Amino acid sequence: MKTISKIVILVMAVVFSACQSRDLNTKTSFQTGWKTFDNNTTRFEAYEAAVSSTPTGMLPIAGGTFTIGQMDEFITAPRNNQRRSLTVSSFYMDKYEVTNIAWREYVQWMEFVFGKVNPELAKATLPDTTVWRDEMAYNDPMIENYFRHPAYSFYPVVGVSWDQAMAYCQWRTDRVNELALVSGKYIEQLPYTYLNPNFCFTEEDIDAFLLENFEHPEYAKYQKQEVQVPLEVAEANGYISEGEEAGELVTMFQLPYEWVRDQFVFNTEKYLYDAQYQPTMGTANRIDAYGEPRKVNTADGILVIGYRLPTEAEWEYAAFAPIAQSEEGVPAEGKIYPWSGFHPRDLGKVQKGQMAANFIRGRGDLMGVAGAANDGYVFTAPVDAYAPNDFGLYNMAGNVNEWVLDVYRETTFEEANEYNPYRGNIYTKLQRNADGTPVKTAVGALAVEFKGEDDKRNFRDGDAGSTFATDYPLDTTGLTIEQMENVKFDPSDVLVPRINNNSRVYKGGSWNDRIYWLNPTTRRYMDQSESSKTVGFRCAMSMLGQQ
Repeated sequence: MKTISKIVILVMAVVFSACQSRDLNTKTSFQTGWKTFDNNTTRFEAYEAAVSSTPTGMLPIAGGTFTIGQMDEFITAPRNNQRRSLTVSSFYMDKYEVTNIAWREYVQWMEFVFGKVNPELAKATLPDTTVWRDEMAYNDPMIENYFRHPAYSFYPVVGVSWDQAMAYCQWRTDRVNELALVSGKYIEQLPYTYLNPNFCFTEEDIDAFLLENFEHPEYAKYQKQEVQVPLEVAEANGYISEGEEAGELVTMFQLPYEWVRDQFVFNTEKYLYDAQYQPTMGTANRIDAYGEPRKVNTADGILVIGYRLPTEAEWEYAAFAPIAQSEEGVPAEGKIYPWSGFHPRDLGKVQKGQMAANFIRGRGDLMGVAGAANDGYVFTAPVDAYAPNDFGLYNMAGNVNEWVLDVYRETTFEEANEYNPYRGNIYTKLQRNADGTPVKTAVGALAVEFKGEDDKRNFRDGDAGSTFATDYPLDTTGLTIEQMENVKFDPSDVLVPRINNNSRVYKGGSWNDRIYWLNPTTRRYMDQSESSKTVGFRCAMSMLGQQ
């Protein structure tokens, strides 16, 4: 026991010696000496930078330096991935590719919220299942079942455009922040019952509801939505029947689309910058300098800063996982694929000879011989199939290609920054009405706008073909690069450049690609509005503070 006591004392001494107090703290100003949170002063608030937990479904990726670009030589390969050393900040990344079941949750939410008041918004979230069509193949079961059937719940979602993936990232951000505020009782949980198709109002009740929630003239612009419901449903919602018979349809009213968009849908930016959300909602316990309740803000450390697609540099860095193998900080060399080494098969003792990823092995060989060592999947595989890379990320090569944030240019890495390189910046600001109130988008978020010089997607590119879209033919003889910014061309013209400001990078190789594309340095592009049966995505999030 004496020996144990001595060990405990020694350990505690070491711990306390390592936890010496800092001069810098949030209790007293290091500059003026005044205390914080003092009700007798201006009540300056200063919160500790708590170590945030890893976002659900994500892994922390420790940043560092690495060499981006071509790792091996292919004579016929495009020269669009020149080698260059750079540094990537630490960030979070999804452990798995976004699955069908995750996307169905998104679709369900959109259908429930907007399905009755604006069906087109809900329809826009659906993946394009027709990407499975092939003129010379029988893929009907995939067209009809891949997205909806539970057999494919944990397979990667495909048929999703870059635009749709970005909308999903915003939706995911809002749902996570909404839950954090509801759980902390900073806002009240929204009454989803109001959006149930079986929930409707009598004309008197909806008039009273809208008058109570909106001041004139806003009430006038929200048109009541008339619906026909069975008598039983109408009576359950306060309708008094006068001679109608069971099963008969009765005219009732549902909440208008504008109310759902403006007043119901939670959006992070709307919460922060729109006067709609008041600190009196819920049981908010954040107090301003005057002792009045205030809204949670970014300084409170409660809200996540936002899910997004990873930049191309982040994605490539995460795929290779260049972790130091020695105290000198030297990572493993010679990697061609996300797994260790340069061979497409597992070289370990347990799984020796098994395929390390899901890809085409050769002409007509998508999975190998039945019963023998093969990748096991003709099409996609579950997102947790195969072994993860050294960062713990699954399927960073094969299975499906993945959208990244960047606009595609062949020469991006010749001019990009040495730290966190990225092409695609657009510096935006909130779009406001004449009275100064923020403009809302169709789904209830806050709209943004930008000036021409704030669009940096084509920065230093110098390629006239990347400054215009392809819509209709127009003679451009003698026009300068500046004049061509608004020119639109016929997409059927074989001489029209195919790269523009909407060309987005995707990486990683897929179940339908040769092994060359499984090298994380390879790059391809597609228009951000297009989708494919071989392209999915995963989300990333920046890491704040300590790296």
